Amino acid sequence: MARRTNTRTNTRSDTRRGDNRRKSGFAGAREQTQCRFCRRGIKYVDYKDIETLQKLLTNRGKIYSRKRSGNCAGCQRKAKKAIKRARHMALLPFTV
Repeated sequence: MARRTNTRTNTRSDTRRGDNRRKSGFAGAREQTQCRFCRRGIKYVDYKDIETLQKLLTNRGKIYSRKRSGNCAGCQRKAKKAIKRARHMALLPFTV
C-alpha cells in the first residue's frame, strides 16, 4: 500500500502569526502619581485614623489592592498593618 500525502497546506497558522504582536502602550495608561500618603509626607499610617483607613476598604471590609487604592508598595504595607491593628482594637470590622 502506498501512503497518501496530504497536499493541503495549513493556512490557519499562517493567518494567525501576525496576531501575536503586542499593542504599543496601554489603553488605560495615565500619568504616574504619588500615593496619598507620600503626597502628604506621612511616615506612619495611624491605626486610629479611621476615616483614612475606611477609604482603603470595600463596603464588605476587604482591603483594596495597590492598583485600586493608588498606594505605593511601602505605604500599602503600612496601611495593611494599620488596618489589621484597627480591626484588632475593634475600630474597624473584619467583615460586614
